[in-house]
Amino acid sequence: MAQKDQKGLTAQKENDFSEWYTQLIQKAELIEYSPVSGCYILRPNAYHIWEKVQSFFDALIKADGVKNCYFPLFIPESLLTKEKKHVAGFAPEVAWVDYGGDTKLGERLAVRPTSETIMYDAYAKWIRSHKDLPLRLNQWNNVVRWEFKHCTPFLRSREFLWQEGHSVFSSDSEVRDDTFKMLNFYEQTFREMYAIPTLKGKKSEGEKFAGAVYTLSVEAFLPNGKAIQGATSHHLGQNFAKAFDIQFSDDQQQKQYAWQNSWGISTRSIGMMILMHSDNKGLVLPPKVALTQVVIVPILFDNSRKAVLKEAQDVVKRLTTKNISVHLDDRDDYTPGWKFNEWEMKGIPIRVELGPKDLEKKQVLIVRRDTGEKKAVSLVKLDVEIPALLETIQQSLFDKAEKYLKRSIVTVLNFKDAEKQLKTEKLLFVPWCGKPLCEEEFKEKTGAKSLNSPFEQPALKNGQKCFACAEKATVWFYFGKSY
Repeated sequence: MAQKDQKGLTAQKENDFSEWYTQLIQKAELIEYSPVSGCYILRPNAYHIWEKVQSFFDALIKADGVKNCYFPLFIPESLLTKEKKHVAGFAPEVAWVDYGGDTKLGERLAVRPTSETIMYDAYAKWIRSHKDLPLRLNQWNNVVRWEFKHCTPFLRSREFLWQEGHSVFSSDSEVRDDTFKMLNFYEQTFREMYAIPTLKGKKSEGEKFAGAVYTLSVEAFLPNGKAIQGATSHHLGQNFAKAFDIQFSDDQQQKQYAWQNSWGISTRSIGMMILMHSDNKGLVLPPKVALTQVVIVPILFDNSRKAVLKEAQDVVKRLTTKNISVHLDDRDDYTPGWKFNEWEMKGIPIRVELGPKDLEKKQVLIVRRDTGEKKAVSLVKLDVEIPALLETIQQSLFDKAEKYLKRSIVTVLNFKDAEKQLKTEKLLFVPWCGKPLCEEEFKEKTGAKSLNSPFEQPALKNGQKCFACAEKATVWFYFGKSY
């Protein structure tokens, strides 16, 4: 049996987080670098994860009445500049098209950084009466934001995939309810699909979406001591309605400006999952997003080869009927040990080993990717044991991440303690004045910024001071170093 060289990860997660991540996403066949800096190729192992999340979230919003659509990639400059705060927030990241072939365009076209402006131009044409509302549309697409910061696959790239929902209502109360509802859908998606716990809350004025009244977010805390924003839901108020003249006649035939929100999750979420769960052997996948949930590695010898393969193929059929994705690795030119390492690198949740001795005992050896735990299971019980173990792995990954999150949160009341805890890779929970200048100065001194404020607020003591500037505190907030 020929043996081919297989190089595992040479960097360790706890010692060189960045190099570990870079090696992992390539060796687990998730990413290939493209000729354009900051733009990346999503290989099938990665794109399948996005497809699973897309299907899950798409079902949630469609069941709630949202419909999918598609708007053009190119946005005329005149539309992009209609909402001043919005365009100011995106101006440094916009990629522009000036020429079509050799012909200079009469008006520059922005390559979609987000679709508020082009969608709301159409909404102004479609909405006339309160009977046209609510209008709730979503699109699955790509966007381009010409990042000049350090690009990192999944986490920060110049082109990425996402969904962007844009809804219109006749009242503030409706849009508030919907903005919170979408945030809950995101929390559910991270919890049920990625096995990632998140902190739900409201962003600061300095960190909110450009042009929004306020922004809600789900934030995660990763094993390298950095927080990361997972998804956002923006209450846009009537800001864009006034800029784009989106008006409707109410039931009294009075003209009113509409109320709007927008909400999105992107392929950044895949990077969050990788960083949260994976280890020094490679990728660790939650079963619900894995392209292959179970890999069967037969231990083959000439005198028992046919019998072992026959039983392995029977196991594949039985598990497939349970809607489990299974792969039988019956390649001859790799040793079983080499295959074990390869599938561990790719994060397959369960490995099933089957050799002649197992066949005699009418059993298989099951190995969990997340813990490495091994267990002999009777062949007749596989139909029950494998589905149950996949559920256990999914929940176990979430529980582990949740424990990490809870023990990472520390309450601090002053700047000195905040600095100290940040050095130990903690997530700060602090009484804060809420002022942008205070936030900017704290970030400049420590490298940490505000994340969000929880909806359920602990009481502030009388005379409670801001942890950073010692002015009066107005809100409890999460702060941390962040992507």
